[in-house]
Amino acid sequence: MPAVTTDVGARHARTAELTTVTGGGHGHGHGHGGPAPPAPLRTRVVLALLVLPALVATALGLWQLWPSAADVPDRVPVVVEGSELVSATVVGPLEGEAAGDASWPTTEDSTTGNVAIRLPDGSTSGMQAEPRFALEPGDPVVALYIGDFAETPVPYVFMDYEREVPFAILAAAYVLVVLLVARWRGLAALAGLAVAFGVFVTFTFPALLSGENAMGVALVTSSAVMLAVLYLAHGLTARTTVALLGTLAGLALTAGIGAWATGAAQITGASEEVAQNLPVIAPGVDLRGIALCGLVLAGMGVLNDVTITQASAVWELRALAPTAPRRALFARAMRIGRDHIASTVYTIAFAYVGAALPLLLTVWLLDQTPLMTMTSGEIAEEIVRTLVGSIGLVLAIPITTAIAAVTVPSGRALATGAEVGHDGSHATPEDAVPSRPDPGAEQP
Repeated sequence: MPAVTTDVGARHARTAELTTVTGGGHGHGHGHGGPAPPAPLRTRVVLALLVLPALVATALGLWQLWPSAADVPDRVPVVVEGSELVSATVVGPLEGEAAGDASWPTTEDSTTGNVAIRLPDGSTSGMQAEPRFALEPGDPVVALYIGDFAETPVPYVFMDYEREVPFAILAAAYVLVVLLVARWRGLAALAGLAVAFGVFVTFTFPALLSGENAMGVALVTSSAVMLAVLYLAHGLTARTTVALLGTLAGLALTAGIGAWATGAAQITGASEEVAQNLPVIAPGVDLRGIALCGLVLAGMGVLNDVTITQASAVWELRALAPTAPRRALFARAMRIGRDHIASTVYTIAFAYVGAALPLLLTVWLLDQTPLMTMTSGEIAEEIVRTLVGSIGLVLAIPITTAIAAVTVPSGRALATGAEVGHDGSHATPEDAVPSRPDPGAEQP
């Protein structure tokens, strides 16, 4: 009898622990792994009404800011008339007189390094190449033909490496991995990515080049992209709508803070050589506005990540504790959010260091104080982008968490949805949380 009594006491202790965790004895069935039931109709209506203004504003913004074909600058030819770009393969060093007779068009003394190339039709010819590229036999290259307007025994000039094959392999591997791991959800995310690039190419780039208001273009682009990407990747649910509202709030804050920061820090957008040449091609562009637009667009991806995470955290916490107060849900989810903030802060910084490593090495070699380094040129622009994006991201977390805590289904809805499992069977406490042997209890 003592052994049986001890075992019964241990079972009562485990039952009490289960009741404490789940917040009651009737809502625990949902913890067996099924998805959370849909939000009540009233909640979905309220969320729809909150999203509707953003949807209407996005549509009106697209209509208002969509540039006419006449306002978009003509595209600049890559090569002049009489020349062409061809794909070729390096055969080896160029032999004979032509090996050193041709000079590189932009370097006075670079008369060595010319190589023989095989053209698509199978013939061979000579290509001028700077020695610094160190071309090897078998390298696929892009060559510029200049033989029609330049008297030279080497009629081709090295332009770049041919990268189509490795790019295609990487892209195929990426799609395959996403589909294998995420399956249909991954396919939907890839479709959303395609839609996003479609928005950039058909609206964002032409609008900026035609001189449309950069702030408006940034907000309309980010809203349109998020509407498509979030619902395609995560489904038309209340949880996704909550994440969308949090993302839009974060983007609005990022745009507002960014507008102040670019003006106060005198971010001109002309720190890069490519940006300085842009007004020559498209006189209507606003470089400072483009810098602001880039700041907002750069924050989209990270914002989307944290808002989806926070909305999902609140829903999963509700599934575990159906009767927990909404204030407790918010507090628990914010613990997850703080961890996310801590990791994201250095993630953004590390991403910039990796992307701008050559620039950082060059600046490090300059004999000046760290403060002068951080507040000059391209580095200042990137620091402003990183800080503004991080502020918007951090503020989006409590906003999203609060919206999710208010709109997540109540314990009664979860209890109703959990009474019967997907297979029609009734859920039990054992289905909710598998019981574990109590190591301190004696076995009967």
